[in-house]
Amino acid sequence: MKNENKKYVVILGDGMADYPIDELGGKTPLEVADKPNIDALCAKGELGLVKTVPDGMKPGSDVANLAVLGYSPARYYSGRSPLEALSIGIDLKDTDIAIRCNLVTLSEDEPYENKTMVDYSAGEISTAEAKELIAFIESKLGTDDLCFYSGVSYRHCLVKHNAKLGTEFTPPHDISDRKVTDYLPKALYGEEMLSLMKRSYDLLKDHPVNVARVKAGKNPANSIWLWGEGTRPALSPFEEKYGLKGAVISAVDLIKGIGIGAKMKVIEVEGACGTYETNFAGKAESAFNALLKEGCDYVYVHMEAPDECGHQGDLKHKILSVELIDRVVVQYIVEKLREANVEFSILIAPDHPTPIKLKTHTSDPVPYVLYRSYDEKDNAFRSMNEKNAKASGVYYGDSCALIEKFIKED
Repeated sequence: MKNENKKYVVILGDGMADYPIDELGGKTPLEVADKPNIDALCAKGELGLVKTVPDGMKPGSDVANLAVLGYSPARYYSGRSPLEALSIGIDLKDTDIAIRCNLVTLSEDEPYENKTMVDYSAGEISTAEAKELIAFIESKLGTDDLCFYSGVSYRHCLVKHNAKLGTEFTPPHDISDRKVTDYLPKALYGEEMLSLMKRSYDLLKDHPVNVARVKAGKNPANSIWLWGEGTRPALSPFEEKYGLKGAVISAVDLIKGIGIGAKMKVIEVEGACGTYETNFAGKAESAFNALLKEGCDYVYVHMEAPDECGHQGDLKHKILSVELIDRVVVQYIVEKLREANVEFSILIAPDHPTPIKLKTHTSDPVPYVLYRSYDEKDNAFRSMNEKNAKASGVYYGDSCALIEKFIKED
């Protein structure tokens, strides 16, 4: 079993894994990125592949991050939006359903069904601008049974009271640059949800916030896009489950919501956002402080940047994101823990691939590195990437088994 004095760190590069890219000579971003600190841990640790998305489940960051945190999605997953609702501070009732409400940029084609998904994030709209737009939507479309809540940037929430599951939705980041015709809400509340989306376009397209954005050369947030329905989650407390006092560091409501649901410490970092411009240094420092100054045994450091770059087909900045994670986050945490003479285990992994050429998530197993400062190996594979991980022959078909090994060391 674990030693009470040891520290455990998960460094999660969301969507970091990829497919071979012609522009890179058939290599992946992980293969070409300059990441000496991650590779040094790989050379003295374990490299392998882990399946984070169970068969039959969609490869969302909700499912995959639950899995990497050691919560079996088959048992604990109740939908994406309810996890984000926890972070926003919404008190969901058993009879409520929560629905993710993106602010997106759609083309001007008419009718609505012929529009194209130009930008699933409305140009990474600021939280302040988004708050004003969602408040406006709530004033116009909110009812006793429909309540809109603002979140962070383009990520928001709709709660439908006295409702049940059964509507078919499509994530907007799955249909970048495509006509929305075949991806509109269907089934149980399909007509009602589509009506809300259509009415939102009429309300938002000429809103002063969007007029100013267009004038500034930015994408307007001219429609809401509804998806990711679910009911109130019931996660076992992380400390009860694994015997460790845990903390979560992320700029994303989804990950914060998982942390809140698992009764973990959720650490806010000034300047943290979901892009490659996030405060990487602040996240690294906060992780070390949580472990050495705030009594935590375990910290989950989540970086969204590689995933966002994958969705946007931004190869240059996906590579940069990996390099920043390596030299700003990994290097700092490892050096500070060594200086403190602390024994530690570190797990570095993506939650899922977000291939540049697809601009969406896939269910492929992902590479991981597991390193223990007190049990160094002599690994034949000196670099963490998809090719080497597959060649290692080490494979976990259930991520919870890997997390059990990482934490409990049996």
